[in-house]
Amino acid sequence: MRPVDVATTTDIPAGMRKRVSIDGTKILLVNLDGQYYAVADRCPHMGGSLYEGKLEGNLIVCPNHGAAFDLTTGQNVRPARVLFFNKRPPDATSYRVEIKGTRVLVWFE
Repeated sequence: MRPVDVATTTDIPAGMRKRVSIDGTKILLVNLDGQYYAVADRCPHMGGSLYEGKLEGNLIVCPNHGAAFDLTTGQNVRPARVLFFNKRPPDATSYRVEIKGTRVLVWFE
């Protein structure tokens, strides 16, 4: 794993998000009250963009089928709903974030 410099802290004010790309992988960065978190931008259910989803506290909700993921861990906490069926997708890939001064680094392999 290697740290990749992806943004500055001023790029992502509290309560905001930013989509970045590392080696072709899209990653969602979110600032939750001064703590920065990174998860894969692709919902593990059917590939929807989590960047386009709704923030609910520390959760990001996929706009396609409503699956919700804890931004602090990537854990799936709400199943996706398709028609009348609920399906629990795998957890979202999460990445370690490090702040060095004003730089936001995401640890990526």
